Amino acid sequence: MNSALQETLAEKKMKAPPPVLMIGAECAPFAKTGGLADVIGTLTREMKRLGFDARLMLPFHRVIKDRYRERVRHLVSFSVDIGGRSQYVGIEQFDGEDIPVYFIDNEHYFGHAIYCGGNFEGEQYAYFTRAAIESLPMIGFEPRILHVNDWHTAMIPMLLKTQYDRLPQGRCRTVLSIHNLGYQGRFHFDFVSHLLGIESRYYHPDNIEYHGDANFLKGGIVYADKLVTVSPTYAREILTAHYGEGLEGILATRADDLTGILNGIDVTAFDPASDPFIPYPYDASSLSQKQKNKKALIAELGLNLSPEAPLIGMVTRLTRQKGIDLVLRVFEEIIAAGAGFALIGTGDHAYEHFFRGAAHRTGGRAVGVTEFNDPLARRIYAGCDFFLMPSQFEPCGLSQMIALRYGTLPIVRATGGLRDTVFPYNEYTNEGNGFAFENYNAHDMLHTIRYALGVYENKERLASLCVRAMSQDLSFQKSALAYAKVYVDAAGK
Repeated sequence: MNSALQETLAEKKMKAPPPVLMIGAECAPFAKTGGLADVIGTLTREMKRLGFDARLMLPFHRVIKDRYRERVRHLVSFSVDIGGRSQYVGIEQFDGEDIPVYFIDNEHYFGHAIYCGGNFEGEQYAYFTRAAIESLPMIGFEPRILHVNDWHTAMIPMLLKTQYDRLPQGRCRTVLSIHNLGYQGRFHFDFVSHLLGIESRYYHPDNIEYHGDANFLKGGIVYADKLVTVSPTYAREILTAHYGEGLEGILATRADDLTGILNGIDVTAFDPASDPFIPYPYDASSLSQKQKNKKALIAELGLNLSPEAPLIGMVTRLTRQKGIDLVLRVFEEIIAAGAGFALIGTGDHAYEHFFRGAAHRTGGRAVGVTEFNDPLARRIYAGCDFFLMPSQFEPCGLSQMIALRYGTLPIVRATGGLRDTVFPYNEYTNEGNGFAFENYNAHDMLHTIRYALGVYENKERLASLCVRAMSQDLSFQKSALAYAKVYVDAAGK
């Protein structure tokens, strides 16, 4: 057992780490639509390595069932009440990894998309919440900590303390991770009350009421024993009106229980020395291979660009949050500065339309691929010189960490986890691992890009920066120790 963990346990007079059940809407490698899935999977494995009995509970989504149907074993079946209707619950256990995974099976709720939108999505995850709680006495595992994630599972802490407080499940302690405060799970209170049997006295501003609705995430913030955000800077930011998404007041009342823990990445999965999706593996001692990846990427995308010219990449959701408006505002100036541009991402239709036409408008110096294609995303990480991430807000961000891992220097707006991982290059002290700008302003971004392109001209400085970026510890090991302390503190409450 890790010595730091032993000290933490000794402080709380605990002999062993508390068993943990991680509960979420998605988790890699089973089902993934975004960074949440990577974090849940990687963190659970790291907690296991630390000595925790850490397990996972997920919906048995269609995308999971189609792939893993023959590799699960049925544990138990029962029914739960959702909105006055009896709904089937099947618990299927997967033991193919080193971590046991419990899948909650119901074809009506999970036979379609992971997120269906509208009231049905609210009902999906109200059902998942109820089924997860009711399953606890039946799975042959007694967790002390339930780690819930974002609004989809955030009502679990509330139900435990209001409806299950005198039942065995009520002995569990809860940790809520807020991955993105912008998604809160807001539905009409009567709808939520009908689904989950919530009494009208909880329809109050000090509870789950929010501007006339019931707010799932607010319920978790009010009732969870401990709160975690995915970077220290974001933990401070969400206590302000600018970033708090209307919940800064209730978060301020829980500030003593709020911890910002920077996410890491799976450094085995994201390793340019062994990545199967890039043509030329490399590490910090073989950066000439990175240049070969650049040439291959230029050819693959059909870019009208010399391999000697700087190439800027983006792997992103095409949404306003990701700073796409800034990019569009000065796009012509970026190309005029001498850079090539390669983007892959999906999202807002207007943004997709813009980037699909980028090659035509720039004489082939820029290309936008508007599809989900993870192998191509890996080749963009490996083949570009710079990685642009001008987010309006960014709770943590994983893309900039992957870029650092691949020696592709990030150009970011200093917010949230971007501020905590990308440190601006200082040519006088030779410190830093990337480039950053403070204000959410297109011309501030453009100025920083031009500065980075100037650094590109000095190949010795550029190589030194790339080596420093690739040498940074981006693993989840340090983060796991911080989570261990949160779990132990919650278990001792």
